[in-house]
Amino acid sequence: MDQKSTMRLLSMACVLLVLGLATGCVGSREAEEVPPDQRFGHRYANSGPDGRMTTAISQPDSSVSYFYYPAVFDTVVVRPEPFAPDIPAASQQVTVEVLIKGAFPDACSELHDVAQERAGNILDVALMMRKPEGSICASVRRPYRFYMMLEGSYGIGHYTLKLNNKNVAFQIMASEDEAR
Repeated sequence: MDQKSTMRLLSMACVLLVLGLATGCVGSREAEEVPPDQRFGHRYANSGPDGRMTTAISQPDSSVSYFYYPAVFDTVVVRPEPFAPDIPAASQQVTVEVLIKGAFPDACSELHDVAQERAGNILDVALMMRKPEGSICASVRRPYRFYMMLEGSYGIGHYTLKLNNKNVAFQIMASEDEAR
């Protein structure tokens, strides 16, 4: 083999190596680029990187009287379950998780209850807080995150989540690979 042929083979090998590495990097970067809060089922057990404490709805003390009011929130992230790869997405129904981020206005408030109603593609969700009547509470903002599953299953389409009368539009769609 002459020097020209050897150089050509080495050049092709380098190009293939670079393409292979680039393809591997792109594939892994796509998975890493999806922030944890966007991924279905990913949960922070205690506190997320944003400092919000994960909270759940707890039973109220039956010996205490409470004030009830709509929960205060600032961010809603709708997180559909991924479609099964071996079944056409158009024929599938998936579950949907919602991540709600907000802040309790004082040291005593906590989540009380969540109620859901669905009419077609419109979901009406009421998230309520409670605070003990007559309590003296430190006026301290306590950021929280709350995870909840929407009732039922959802196919490809457009939906509206009305959380405490604030509309959050979301869409269930097939991945780019399934759309091809």
